[in-house]
Amino acid sequence: MRYTRVCLGGRAVWGRVEDDAVLLLSGSPLEGDPTVIGTVPLDEACWLPPVVPSVFYAVGMNYPRHIEHARLLGDKAGVVPERPEAGYRANNALTGHRTAIVKPEGLRGRFEAEPELVAVIGRTLRYATRQQARDAVFGWTIGNDVSARAWQHEDRTFWRSKNSDTFKPMGPWIETDVDALAQTTTLRVNGEVRALFPTGDMVFDPFDHLVEITKYITVHPGDVLWMGAESTCRIEPGDTVDVEISGIGVLSNHVRAETARPPATPPERRQQP
Repeated sequence: MRYTRVCLGGRAVWGRVEDDAVLLLSGSPLEGDPTVIGTVPLDEACWLPPVVPSVFYAVGMNYPRHIEHARLLGDKAGVVPERPEAGYRANNALTGHRTAIVKPEGLRGRFEAEPELVAVIGRTLRYATRQQARDAVFGWTIGNDVSARAWQHEDRTFWRSKNSDTFKPMGPWIETDVDALAQTTTLRVNGEVRALFPTGDMVFDPFDHLVEITKYITVHPGDVLWMGAESTCRIEPGDTVDVEISGIGVLSNHVRAETARPPATPPERRQQP
């Protein structure tokens, strides 16, 4: 099945995607068996991220070709990992299918898209075995890990290079009936294929990461785990970016420049006692 969230009357509503309609649901399928309460035509749906996680996990440098490319560029991160490790991203960066990726005003340098498989967790896990980790994945969705490379190198953390508003499109839905690791990931910009790779060609797969994460951290239903990308490509305002994972769907977003805004008011200096 395919589950999603849409905006209806200013509020988020869960839905099940079938044929040419979204069947609106009484609640979250992560919490039970909701009933159908209405419908919205598919072409009229206002798409939201299909889930808002309590914790947003993200894996980097998880594909051999991406690691080799980074190594050749002299990136210190261009080393094959010896064990699964995940970082974190911010929920404020999430946006849905067919919404805008906004390039911040004043940003210079490479502005890039990375096509990623996303695991959506459906059970509480701690000290998981590999089979328990596999059983705990509710379904799979698609992510686009937008990155501002200049900020990534200038800042001590990824706080703005990876987490600025709209930098993490996700959707359009959660597919529960697919062998995600047997699929193909394709990235297109304005209809042109810019990346194509086997989705499952990872150093460590989602279940490896869940086993490692749950040695230390409890994961909960609705948490997400983004699995990294084999390659990236540059994007600019005016572009349309499509991330397709066969068996799941297509996540599509257009890119626009941030509109002009008034200068920020500087914060007041704290008075010294």
